[in-house]
Amino acid sequence: MNIIQFTFNPFSENTYLLFDETKECVIVDPGMTDDDEDAILFQFIAEKDLKPTMVLNTHCHIDHILGNASTCMKYTIELAAHINELETLQRAPVASLMWNIPYRESVQPARHLAEGDIIQFGKTSLHVLFVPGHAPGHVVFVDHQDRCVIGGDVLFKGSVGRVDLPGCNAQDLVRSIQDKMYKLPNDYVVYPGHGPETTIGEEKQSNAFVRENWSGL
Repeated sequence: MNIIQFTFNPFSENTYLLFDETKECVIVDPGMTDDDEDAILFQFIAEKDLKPTMVLNTHCHIDHILGNASTCMKYTIELAAHINELETLQRAPVASLMWNIPYRESVQPARHLAEGDIIQFGKTSLHVLFVPGHAPGHVVFVDHQDRCVIGGDVLFKGSVGRVDLPGCNAQDLVRSIQDKMYKLPNDYVVYPGHGPETTIGEEKQSNAFVRENWSGL
């Protein structure tokens, strides 16, 4: 599987385009704010002659859904997200005003993701893990063949997703990391929603937030 990262919007959010040799692809957390940012993603897809099949949201905080509408409309494809993220999605217009960022109203999820689901495109299989904490319906997508995780805002290099937003829960986040993310092999690469990639093994060794808060549970 090929993983192409684009960084969009004032929050420096990582949008991921995943594709394989069949040229089928999925877009994870499209964060484009306007036509110019749309064009960056859409031009790459056109140049590679890719065939988008679905938009996936790890969660529905405003910075991860700004391009849902334009992407689903451009390619006539559906959105998939966890059912627990519907309330967060409904709050997006208020969030856009709070952060003074333009918002194009997202489509509603046509598929509700759950633990154990498999997203199939081309010859690639993404396994869904339910990892609440940063958001009540946060999921991550694991490719066991290529040993990687599209991780949203759960686990960052040396840090974790913030826990001071509506629906966040620090204890749930730490449990999700310990019970789900850290159960993956150490060499699995994590592609986060912000910042550079890391590995499961590196975070087990060095992530102070998880270590300190796990000991307090």
